Parts: sequence; structure tokens; C-alpha cells
Amino acid sequence: MRVGISRAAVTAALAVLCLSQASAQMPGGPPPPVTVAKPVVREIVDRDEFTGRFEAAETVDLRARVSGYLEAVRFRDGQIVREGDILFVIDKRTYNAVLARAQASVNAAQTRLDFFRSDMERYERLARTGTAPERQLEQTRQQFLQAQADIAGLRAELETARLNLGFTDVRAPISGRIGRKLVSEGNLVAADQTLLATIVTLDPIKFYFDIDERAYLAYARSVRSAGGMANPRERPGVLEVLIGVADERRLERKGLVDFVDSRLDQATGTMRVRATVENKDVFLAPGMFGRVEVPGGNPYRAVLVPDEAIAADLDRRVVWVVAADGTVSPRVVRPGPRHDGYRVIRAGLDGSETIVIAGLQRVRPGARVTPQPVELPPVREAR
Repeated sequence: MRVGISRAAVTAALAVLCLSQASAQMPGGPPPPVTVAKPVVREIVDRDEFTGRFEAAETVDLRARVSGYLEAVRFRDGQIVREGDILFVIDKRTYNAVLARAQASVNAAQTRLDFFRSDMERYERLARTGTAPERQLEQTRQQFLQAQADIAGLRAELETARLNLGFTDVRAPISGRIGRKLVSEGNLVAADQTLLATIVTLDPIKFYFDIDERAYLAYARSVRSAGGMANPRERPGVLEVLIGVADERRLERKGLVDFVDSRLDQATGTMRVRATVENKDVFLAPGMFGRVEVPGGNPYRAVLVPDEAIAADLDRRVVWVVAADGTVSPRVVRPGPRHDGYRVIRAGLDGSETIVIAGLQRVRPGARVTPQPVELPPVREAR
């Protein structure tokens, strides 16, 4: 009994399906619904995309100016430091002693200088009265001048000792992020040799990339048409680019090209270019790979359509145009690059047409459809 009911239900379902298909194929059935829209028409600039690497605007290898044993490290590995912060401290005792000895030598020289000055002044008075020989006056003046030279040299030694004492505090020459310490407390530091740490600046950050000759020529013409010079060193920051890291779909960080190399690389046929990017959130780090979009020409009026509105017909690309009476016909187009989530149409559309953007599988040449119009946004999210 259960088998009989099941077979009856299946038979009834098949009959309903066949009737529905027959009614759908009847000439009197309604035209299939499709989604239609006007293409987006607006001014755009073609952009070429390149890959490159972020580098610090400034990098300092930190070394001490004086030798000695490292006494203290006053930062944490990876810390943000400010210019002038004390980072390393070298044992000061030896340099304090040298400074004290230099100060004592200056004091002694000053005493001799004062003595020879008073002696010379006394002989000058005696020489004017004729009671002192001229030779004795010349000898006294010579001793005074020698004492002046001696104290000048000792004061220079005193200043050197004072500088060396100050150099025992190794300070940050720039603001930025410091790496790990490379020398631990208690080790001997050699002046101008031992690498203590490395500091890199983070904001702004530089982005280096290589462009081919075609893109470079387009860039140069674009700058010239804007009233500038092709050489950014004569007019820095004239070209704005968009930069992002490798996993970002949309490039939203703005940068300015501030350097173009002086010649093409003969081995690769490319030109090295540098852009400066703000990095206030210090998200970008030196050494990271990134992508950059460079304007490839001047702005122009473009027709933009969604990729899903473009169908393939053998080796051609077509879009379906809907007439006022609801009939559709294929239009051969020449697609270009993607821009803001759309595909640029180089030829085939002028932007006044109504095209099918969804339901392409239900259209046939010359057939009627039921248009369901929508408005495309100026910019689509990348898919």
C-alpha cells in the first residue's frame, strides 16, 4: 500500500512539472525578467600597478664615540625612542678622571699666564723709564705669549675631555623605532666600531618600486601636461599615487613621488622610483612588500560596466543591449582594465544604452525581456 501511494505521488509531481514547463514555453507566456542598468559614465585616470618594498626614510646604526665597558641599557627592544633619549651608558669613571686632570692643567696654566702678564706689565713700565733693558722686556713678552698658547691648547684638551665624558651617554640621534640591543651590559665597547643597535624612522616611510619605460614615459607626459617638469627633483611631490600592502584589495594610502632615478637600468629596462607615504599609525614597517597604483595618463571620460554584464562569444566579448520595446541584441565591445570595481569599455558603448547586468542566461537575440532597472553606484567594492 505504501509503495502504491509513493508511485502515485511521483506520477502527480511529474505531471505538474511537465505542465509548468509546457505553460512556460507557450507563446503567450510573459517575457523573462532580467536586471538592467545604465553604464557608469564618469571621468577616470588609468592606473598601472607595480610591486615594491617599504624602506625607512632614515636609518642609523648606533655606535659609541668613546671606548669603555657598557654600564647600562636604558630602553626595551623594539621601543619607540625620541631624539636625545639616553640609550646606552658607558662607565664614566675614567673619563671623569681625565676631565679632572685636564681642568687642573688649565688652572695651572692660567696661574702661569697671570704671572707672566704681570711680569710683562712691570717690565714695560721699567722700560719706559729706562731702568730695564729692552732685551729683558722682549723675553718677558715671549714668555707671556707662550703661556697664552699653552693655555689655549690645554683648554682644547679640557673641551675634548668634557665631550668624551658626554659621549659616555649614547643618545638617540633621531626619533623612531629601535631594534634589539646587540651588546649586553659588561661588555667592552670599541669607539666607532661596536654596533650597539639600529634605529629606523617610521613616519613618513619611503616606498621604492621599478616601472617600465612605457609607464615612465606616460608619467613624464602627464607631469608636463600639468605644467610641471618631468624630473620630480625639480618639482617634487607633483604625482600622487595610491599605495597599500600585499593583502589589501583597495589601495587607499596616498603617497607622493619625490624621486626618480637618473637613468634606466640597462639590464632590466626599468626605472627606480620612490614615493613618500604618511605612516602615522606606524602600521607600515621597513622591509614589507606592497603595491602601488601610478596614474598612466591624463583623465578621460570612460564607460564602466560590471564584469558579470560581459559575455563571451567565441573570441569576442559582448554585452546585451535592451531596446525601448524590451527586445535584446548583442553588442560587441572591447574591454579595458578594471577601475573602482567595474570594467572599462574601450569601444562599443557610449554610455546611453540600457544593458543587461543579471540574468544573461535568459536572453536570446531578438527576444523580449521584462526589464527590472537598477542604478549602479559610482564605485563598487572589489570582488
